[in-house]
Amino acid sequence: MAKRIVLTGGGTAGHVTPNIALIPRLRELDYEIYYIGSYEGIEKKLIEDFDIPYFGIATGKFRRYFDPKNFTDPFRVMKGYSEAKKYLKDIAPDIVFSKGGFVSVPVVRAAASLDIPCIIHESDMTPGLANKLCIPVADKICCNFPETIQMLPEGKAVLTGSPIREELARGNRIAAYDICKFTANKPVIMVIGGSLGAEAINKTVRDALPKLLQDFQVVHICGKDKVDNLMLNIQGYKQFEYVKSELKDIFAMADVVVSRAGANSICELLALKKPNLLIPLSAHSSRGDQILNAKSFESQGFSLVIDEDYLTENLLVERIHELYFTRQTYSDAMSKSSQLNSIRTITDLIEATRHS
Repeated sequence: MAKRIVLTGGGTAGHVTPNIALIPRLRELDYEIYYIGSYEGIEKKLIEDFDIPYFGIATGKFRRYFDPKNFTDPFRVMKGYSEAKKYLKDIAPDIVFSKGGFVSVPVVRAAASLDIPCIIHESDMTPGLANKLCIPVADKICCNFPETIQMLPEGKAVLTGSPIREELARGNRIAAYDICKFTANKPVIMVIGGSLGAEAINKTVRDALPKLLQDFQVVHICGKDKVDNLMLNIQGYKQFEYVKSELKDIFAMADVVVSRAGANSICELLALKKPNLLIPLSAHSSRGDQILNAKSFESQGFSLVIDEDYLTENLLVERIHELYFTRQTYSDAMSKSSQLNSIRTITDLIEATRHS
């Protein structure tokens, strides 16, 4: 009899790409894979390439602040719960794996009502609101940080790290030198600020370019509509709005990486053992999860960190030099991490939970 799994998660790419990373291994294990997401969320677009049956449900957002939609969204969530329950009855999966986001709540809750085992994955150090609503009915909770285990129900938490697409480790640095028109005899800094870019990082990197380009080449993935057209012809500086297939090659070329501290991003850096300087999103612009993520990686010896509130051109240049000259220390620390075999750890957990 065929093994069946339902994957869910969405709202942002970070709630989908770890699911995508699991797909090849789940297929090796002979799972029939189904996906439940929102009607038209980013997850629908990202899953299209994988020939997986996709089912859309209504979804609402759980807000901690006043918004008129707070009065209508509960009805959307209830509708999503009914739709998810119907799809789960039709699919009859052995297990549900959820990467989080608001669309996952009705799916996990519906699965629990049908006695279908659920595993959820929490990327950040402190569980987000959607996962908090799922934790009581989840069989196991995967997490990225040792500190998170203390915040979760005893016996449920498993330190797995985040599943990273295996092709990211198969980059060709020579291909990246060609794409960027860089030379092989000068080290490369890769700057990446998330899919929407990071204004403070972009500005500071560009202000620091005259100093940085004395010793390094800089490849800058700066976000949608964030390319500076006045800087297109600077030798040793290459900008991209966004990269897809070339990302693995750019990672292979990079000697050190400057990044935000989103959980999936830093787990990619860990998996690739890339020495990194993290500039987490400030507490003014978020719930502070990136700051906690960065502190954890710093304490484990994986990263250098700059607080965005204190980011200056001179501090950036100083820290990049410091990171470059001590880069082997960071790579060595990452090599010893227990969070490196995430795909195998999670799929073994799926197999064990399905049988229990």
